[in-house]
Amino acid sequence: MASITKAEFQTAARELHAVPLTLEGTSVLHQMFRFRWADWRKLPDAQKQEIVGEAATSLERMEHDVSGQSALFSILGHKADLLLLHFRNSFDQLKAAELQVARLRLSDFLEPSTSYLSVVELGLYESSVKLYRQLREQGMEPHSPEWNAQVEETMQRQKEAMAPRLFPQIPPLRYICFYPMDRRRGEDKNWYSLPIEERQRQMEEHGLVGRRYAGTVKQIITGSIGFDDWEWGVDLFAEEPLVFKKLIYEMRFDEVSAVYALFGTFYVGVRCPAAKLGDLVEGNLPD
Repeated sequence: MASITKAEFQTAARELHAVPLTLEGTSVLHQMFRFRWADWRKLPDAQKQEIVGEAATSLERMEHDVSGQSALFSILGHKADLLLLHFRNSFDQLKAAELQVARLRLSDFLEPSTSYLSVVELGLYESSVKLYRQLREQGMEPHSPEWNAQVEETMQRQKEAMAPRLFPQIPPLRYICFYPMDRRRGEDKNWYSLPIEERQRQMEEHGLVGRRYAGTVKQIITGSIGFDDWEWGVDLFAEEPLVFKKLIYEMRFDEVSAVYALFGTFYVGVRCPAAKLGDLVEGNLPD
């Protein structure tokens, strides 16, 4: 093992604890499906009506589930036909929603194309840096009992203050844009090797862009490290889809996105109330 130089040791000692605090809330599942149009068209009209009636009734209940909400979107393009978005209070409740969909006769015509599992996450970079500085000044070692007690107190206080953001409703807006993303951790650029104070600075600048669109776009960030293939999921909701392009394009120019962001597949969909499911499977876009 290579020895640590005195300069490296002094630099490490000056740096704050690296891991920012996060708050977690609502459990989230995205289910994307392709619809078996050819098989559907072979059914008699009476059977179609029965299947749609059962599915619409069930999905309407899920739209107003006491443990969360579900919403149906019609996806543009070839990547999927339908997106079912589920917000629930736990992974167990997400699984119950998934099974409820699977029990529908309509599910015989739904071919899963992909899915995404995550939880609503709020990163506390600013609070973390402030707290870590205070704890260092008090001489506390990371993860000591005294350190853990101070961290827990801060977390509880922040959780109470941010409850509405941790447990949001699915915004009742017409369009959705969903995509997963990572922070670079390769040989050339590694987000996770930056000091936490530098990451805080970049995230603060990044957030300024999003706040300029707060009146037209509702953004919900979910964390998926350990749950899915990417590190975060991003859901954007708006009445006008062009704003998605403008927001994401502008964000590409700030440092944290330009240097450290990697993006997955994008999905854009139109909201379909469960009551209008019959219109959708007949090839008509609901109002």
